[in-house]
Amino acid sequence: MNIEFFFTIFFLFIIVSFIGWIVEIVYTFIEKREITNRGFLLGPYCPIYGIGALFILFTLQKYKNDIFALFIMSVLIATTLEYITSYIMEKIFRARWWDYSHLPFNLNGRVCLLNSVLFGVGALLFLDILYPFLYYILKNIPPIIFYPIIILLFIIFIIDCIVSFNIIVKFKHTIESVQKDYTGEISERVKKVIMQKSYMFRRLLFAFPNQIIIGIKKVYKHK
Repeated sequence: MNIEFFFTIFFLFIIVSFIGWIVEIVYTFIEKREITNRGFLLGPYCPIYGIGALFILFTLQKYKNDIFALFIMSVLIATTLEYITSYIMEKIFRARWWDYSHLPFNLNGRVCLLNSVLFGVGALLFLDILYPFLYYILKNIPPIIFYPIIILLFIIFIIDCIVSFNIIVKFKHTIESVQKDYTGEISERVKKVIMQKSYMFRRLLFAFPNQIIIGIKKVYKHK
């Protein structure tokens, strides 16, 4: 894999991740009438969108002219990716970062039909509109400008991942310390403890208030 290919892939990843972050912001605003950083990381991006887009780009381009097949396979890929991501994050951090139990046609609260359909539509828009547009931009940016920008973004992203992971680990330890003295009011006690922490801790609680608390209850109930 040459450096130009890596830079191109990372550019697509970061742009789609940023668009995914915007989508999450808009969705939350429509639902709660407030602007909330719904990203798992500190920066303005949701990596699951970028990863999904790249996976679809590399595996489904041959179905670009078959809209039905592309839609169905995109739904399957996106749904599988979201389910696996939810499962892994819950096992690592002992908290449920999103929960669709309140929506119809959900599977263990990790995925739901509505989101899967939206992901399928998003995949069609990505391959037919967004990717050609981004590819055109890439071909018209001089390497002397493009490379330094991508290198800087990559460094910032890696630092963000390290810092955010460290915060989440501490977040998990905070939850576990509260759980040691478990009572029926663990939700309120977890919130109270976290609200006394730094802004980065409080941001996670504000971003995923119900999902985290519901996830904590479910995980420790079946521990």
